Amino acid sequence: MNYFEFYDIPVAFQIDEDLLKRKYYELSRSFHPDFHTLASEDQQESALDKSTTNNQAFKTLSNFDERLKYILGLFGKLKEEGENKVPQDFLMEMMEINESLMELEMDPSEEAQTTLIKQIKEIERETYQDIAPILDQEINSLSERDWQSVSDFYLKSRYLKRLQENVDKLAAEH
Repeated sequence: MNYFEFYDIPVAFQIDEDLLKRKYYELSRSFHPDFHTLASEDQQESALDKSTTNNQAFKTLSNFDERLKYILGLFGKLKEEGENKVPQDFLMEMMEINESLMELEMDPSEEAQTTLIKQIKEIERETYQDIAPILDQEINSLSERDWQSVSDFYLKSRYLKRLQENVDKLAAEH
């Protein structure tokens, strides 16, 4: 049973987050170990397993990036770690950002850091804007090309997040 089935909600990139929370809290109360103290050992173990699944499912589905990764995996559209390739044209575009990051490492300045953060945020915004119409579609209506676009978006997002983390790390060091 996948996490969407667990919550009885449709598989989608964009979900009703309020509905997800309601389902999570309902199941949290239902499977909470304190309510099963008088049950048999098997029933207690089952409740604990379901409680664990509930927590993991909520953690995954409530986070957009994790949900995206989960759906790509669910449909077999994500290769093993290390086998996924960020699109070459995107990597070329990132060369300038990486150069700015190296310059920031050599000569830290708040202004350069702010500029770099703005550049990364703008690329994230543009990247999302490009994929948004596909993410709003029904999963079953996606073409192979759409799936590739979603997969590329996921990889680009991860790359940009790592860049952002590197900038944040530099800021913390100086």
